[in-house]
Amino acid sequence: MGKWENGVAADRITDARWQKARASDAKNDCIEVARLSESEYAFRNSRFPDGPALIYTKDEFEAFLDGVGKGEFNNMPV
Repeated sequence: MGKWENGVAADRITDARWQKARASDAKNDCIEVARLSESEYAFRNSRFPDGPALIYTKDEFEAFLDGVGKGEFNNMPV
């Protein structure tokens, strides 16, 4: 387990360098990502930058990106 717990207030991760996609709209509707270490990433909602951050391992993040790249989430029900 890393230094940070899931749900930590994102503004408490003071050394994070948050990055958001260039495709983010004018209202900041985007997910921001910060690499915390060689093996952990944090995610936060850019509309609520002080809100909770979700922490994922490198393997979890890579598995998600692989699924996105393969279109595994394209037909999710609403």
